[in-house]
Amino acid sequence: MKTKPRDKALMTLLGWGVAFIVFFPVLWMALASVKTELDAVATPPKILFRPTLENYAEINQRADYLKFFTNSIVESVGATLVCLLLAAPAAYAMAFFPTRKTKDILMWMLSTKMMPAVGVLVPIYILAIQTHLLDTWAGMIIVYTLMNLPIVVWMLYSFFREVPKEILEAARMDGATPRQQLLELLLPLSLPGIMSTALLSIIICWNEAFWSINLTASKAAPLTAFIASFSSPEGLFWAKLSAASLLAIAPILVFGWLTQKQLVRGLTFGAVK
Repeated sequence: MKTKPRDKALMTLLGWGVAFIVFFPVLWMALASVKTELDAVATPPKILFRPTLENYAEINQRADYLKFFTNSIVESVGATLVCLLLAAPAAYAMAFFPTRKTKDILMWMLSTKMMPAVGVLVPIYILAIQTHLLDTWAGMIIVYTLMNLPIVVWMLYSFFREVPKEILEAARMDGATPRQQLLELLLPLSLPGIMSTALLSIIICWNEAFWSINLTASKAAPLTAFIASFSSPEGLFWAKLSAASLLAIAPILVFGWLTQKQLVRGLTFGAVK
């Protein structure tokens, strides 16, 4: 059945409309970042104004942006690598050697994501102090790993199940060990899914604010803590806060745009056979 030109135009217009609605908060924040503080809080909002870069200049004088950026990179990528190292063998075992309790284990792992993070803040904070992991890269990587591990296991499990079992059975008959089956067959065949899982994990870690604000101070603070540092007892400075927020989300936005094909390819891996 052919799509009528009118219907195609309406769907295109609808798509652009939804995209604009999703992107509008970022656009508004970008505009506020180049306004003065008075223009940023003006009512009604000022559409015509003289742009200024003084907010960015003051931010660079007040905080070391590169340090926060480096912390975000190390903690997000580090936690993602640890997640993949732990989740891949677990997902492999549950996908190809399931037991009667496999589904129960998967549901239990997923149920841990339903627990409010504030409910375990105090014990984790105490453990971080006692193990000298408070405000360190290692401490944040461990917390981010625990936070993302259930999601990563679930995603890898679903991707691994799309791989025909006959391939691994043939390798097993040829004498391949479980380690060889995982590293030399399963991981290359599931590479699109693994890449999309890694990208999603990095994005989640990058955007995590609760743990970064509560478990870091200065040494290991990522960009989410960088944004929070621009709220003060004197009030919120919207223009500077918008500038800091734009600097924090710009790298992950660019990263998402550059990797969108890989992300979509991975998320649709095995959808069509």
